[in-house]
Amino acid sequence: MDLLLTYDVDTTTPEGRRRLRKVAKLCEGHGLRVQKSVFEIVSTDIDLLHLLDDIGKTIAPDTDSIRIYRLPHNGFNDVRTLGTARIQPHREDLVL
Repeated sequence: MDLLLTYDVDTTTPEGRRRLRKVAKLCEGHGLRVQKSVFEIVSTDIDLLHLLDDIGKTIAPDTDSIRIYRLPHNGFNDVRTLGTARIQPHREDLVL
């Protein structure tokens, strides 16, 4: 499934800055960073459950926010970018 994951982690404390780094690392392990706090992720149901569990254990639910949008199949193939955004290679072109 194609997912767009965004996050907003409160960084007003040292603990918040640590949470931000950990959330970013978790997302980097599952997808492609397209903006500072936005990731495009192609995932199986199991991988998504693992990611959600790991993020849920990391964030402070009273101050942090995670949003995940499920896109149509091959939704990343029809992305328009403006400004400094760069067109990313198709997922099948990526070597992991």
